[in-house]
Amino acid sequence: MSVNPSSSVIAAFRVFQQELDTKHDKYERLVKISRDITIESKRTIFLLHRVTNVPDAEDVLNEADVKLDGVRQKIGHIAEELRGEDIFQFHRAFTPGIQEYVEAVSFLHYIRHRSLISLEEINARLVFMRTEKEDPKGSAEALPQGAQVLTFQVTPSDYLLGVADLTGELMRMCISSVGNGDIDTPFQLSQFLRQIHDGFSYIGNTGPYEVSKKLHTLRQSLGKVEDACYTLRVRGSEIPKHMLADVFSSRTTLIDPEEGVV
Repeated sequence: MSVNPSSSVIAAFRVFQQELDTKHDKYERLVKISRDITIESKRTIFLLHRVTNVPDAEDVLNEADVKLDGVRQKIGHIAEELRGEDIFQFHRAFTPGIQEYVEAVSFLHYIRHRSLISLEEINARLVFMRTEKEDPKGSAEALPQGAQVLTFQVTPSDYLLGVADLTGELMRMCISSVGNGDIDTPFQLSQFLRQIHDGFSYIGNTGPYEVSKKLHTLRQSLGKVEDACYTLRVRGSEIPKHMLADVFSSRTTLIDPEEGVV
């Protein structure tokens, strides 16, 4: 049976093929950008953990700011790819990188201000100016010719998942602080993590499915920090400061990874 290449049905399916190929190519580009964002965000987090070991933490924080500026430029590439697109058609392609970025920027914000960064503060820094090669149609009159403002909005679910991952980094920061003789930080972290846990508890089963999964890890991190605070309060005077970190490390390994803290 011969197929008429000029058939309207064949022509329509060729259009569908082109649209699907374009969408798949864009999806793969977003996956690659997300991987780069994840890598750079993790490097920033590793850098921030050095603040407990250096005499001048501001140098580390400034270096982290520079790294996060580079990450934001990569997020700008995502905003370019999503221009005119439905963000939720491609959300799974870049959500891992955005969650890692939220974790890194919230970790930096906590170290500086001892508070949780808001979703509005994160989105306020994701505004980008792009220059078009060709004159854009319908560009704003107030902008220079060929310039366009692009924005990227972190979704509430990505924000919540990034904050949930932040708790693990704060738990590591707690153990590192104790190893350096800092007795006050664990108690500050314990109170802060308890507030985050209470906030996630209010969400309950009404939030995204991934949030309820990460709540288990959040409870584990909170339990380890509270265990460290308990040891400091009860046995702190009995254990030399240089041995506290080893004691906490051995105690946290005894916690069954399949059991949460209730």
